[in-house]
Amino acid sequence: MSRRPRLYFSFRSPYSWLTVLRLREAVPDACETVDFFPYWDPDEQTGRALAERGGEFHYIQMSRAKHLYMLLDTKRLAQQQGLAMAWPIDVDPWWELPHLAWLYARRQGRAWEFYDAVTEARWGRGDNICDPEVVRAAARQAGLDPEAAIAAAGDPDIRAEAVGSLYQAYLDDVFGIPYLKWGRHRFWGFDRLDAFLDAWRPVLQGANA
Repeated sequence: MSRRPRLYFSFRSPYSWLTVLRLREAVPDACETVDFFPYWDPDEQTGRALAERGGEFHYIQMSRAKHLYMLLDTKRLAQQQGLAMAWPIDVDPWWELPHLAWLYARRQGRAWEFYDAVTEARWGRGDNICDPEVVRAAARQAGLDPEAAIAAAGDPDIRAEAVGSLYQAYLDDVFGIPYLKWGRHRFWGFDRLDAFLDAWRPVLQGANA
């Protein structure tokens, strides 16, 4: 399989945060060898544009019981990796703001500096990453223009790119995060990362030999 793996991530998901962290530790050049796609609950404008392209959003909101389980499970996983973790409280979040700002950061060649600043804010401090001031601070930390990062959610070109990301997720049958797709293979969740690495890393190493 010559196609590059695709990894769908979300700033909302602690499992996504832990998976991307482990992947980058296991494969130091993962940011160059894997294609990353942001995935989030679309607002009305993005959802309408996605539907106009013939796409749907497969994710279903979790129950309170599942949310409480995830809270305990991710804290346990973080502790196993020696990570301190804060649990943010999301009140009427607008997920376009951080995710489209990441698309802007990628255009500026600062995707991972911004990604690290946002995940540090959310999972390290429990900040509300849908607050414009938090996104501005993350942009400054990443060496980006903070006002341009905020404006990304209103940029028609970046909006179109965002819709394209969610449409690709629809084509790849993404229903939860994190989600890895490589050729015919699909891996959903933090606990499937090792299975993905077992399948992909020998091929990657062979290509680099």
